[in-house]
Amino acid sequence: MDNLHHIVVVGGGAGGLELVTRLGRKLGKKGKARITLVDAGLTHVWKPLLHEVASGSLDANSNEINYRAHARKHHYEFQLGRMNGLNREHKELTIAPFLDDEGNEVVPERYLKYDTLVIAVGSTANDFGTPGAQDNCLFLDSLKQARRFHNLMLNAFLRKNHEARQGRDHDLNISIIGAGATGVELAAELRHASRELPVYGMNHLKASDVSINVIEAADRILPALPGRLSAAATKELCHQDISVLTGQPVSEIRPGLVVLQDGTELPSEMTIWAAGIKAPAFLANLDGLESNRGNQLVVHQTLQTTKDDNIFAFGDCAACPQPGSDRPVAPRAQAAHQQADTLFKTLRNRLEGKAAVPFEYNDYGSLINFSHYTTVGNLMGNLSGRSMFIEGKVARLFYVSLYRMHQVALHGFLRTGVIWLMDKISRAMQPRLKLH
Repeated sequence: MDNLHHIVVVGGGAGGLELVTRLGRKLGKKGKARITLVDAGLTHVWKPLLHEVASGSLDANSNEINYRAHARKHHYEFQLGRMNGLNREHKELTIAPFLDDEGNEVVPERYLKYDTLVIAVGSTANDFGTPGAQDNCLFLDSLKQARRFHNLMLNAFLRKNHEARQGRDHDLNISIIGAGATGVELAAELRHASRELPVYGMNHLKASDVSINVIEAADRILPALPGRLSAAATKELCHQDISVLTGQPVSEIRPGLVVLQDGTELPSEMTIWAAGIKAPAFLANLDGLESNRGNQLVVHQTLQTTKDDNIFAFGDCAACPQPGSDRPVAPRAQAAHQQADTLFKTLRNRLEGKAAVPFEYNDYGSLINFSHYTTVGNLMGNLSGRSMFIEGKVARLFYVSLYRMHQVALHGFLRTGVIWLMDKISRAMQPRLKLH
């Protein structure tokens, strides 16, 4: 194995895990290359589902993929740890010590040699330096944060239900800052939770006692998506009794309070930050690699970094140019999926001495899911270039298929079919919300 070309992929998100899976099947299994995945966690959950984990609509335990088990099945190696340094001259990356929950060192700092390095570490929330955001907001960047949110939400509902039973003031105010896809979908999931929990014993607290505000600095929600989609989403949120505040930048977040730029103060027992993303800070000074203001690594259209052809980056952590546009490829799950496919071809060519494949992004549209209520979206026509607006059950079918396609990429069609059947059985047997 030591004599084989060593491809190291850092980051087991949607794109990174799909890439190592294909590389392991096609190259690792046949002994053509050594494939290693490095990630700070032990399991993978598709990031677009984190808001469902947070609200309790999805049980993460049944949707997690264990990296070690997956690596064994798909012929790649797994290294647990967080990348925190790079030596390009020696082609070596540094993996930080791994600590347990008590802060004890489990595995010391390590160094890992590579021939080709792929960085796919995703993104984190960008609070733009808003005063009080770090101390008083909840974030949904990771499975750990989603689970913490879920526990806090259940405790808040339980506390308010107890106060209602005693005849005390029991209004629960929830604020979501940022009305992108995550913020909008989370709002709908929380409204669904507020209507479901009384079924499971919290019958003193009504859905009308739970106030949900979605706050957006732009003049409309979903500002990066077509106007018609934004209008339909606004209508649906209002229909679900969710307040939509647009054109309202947040100036400060205090304990139990959100302060808007115009001085308005909104009470908020739970405040979630879902406005903007940035790449991890350590990328901004990674052994001379070029990065932008959002910490993204700047890459060519081939996804190679501008300073080192042996290092690639893709997904949310990379700024990849688009032909005919002055903006890089948008940080979206479908972009990471397409880039993983292109990069697989490039890395296979690389072993054969062939040229890298330039990446061309194809926008297939956007879908926004409003929990169990409805789904709206637009699909791009490949031939006409026009978008088609869809909603309801048809849109929901397309939305669900996105996750199933991700599962197919990781498990294959047969195993995904079995997983789908198990999901159906689980939903029939388990409560509609995760209650612990």
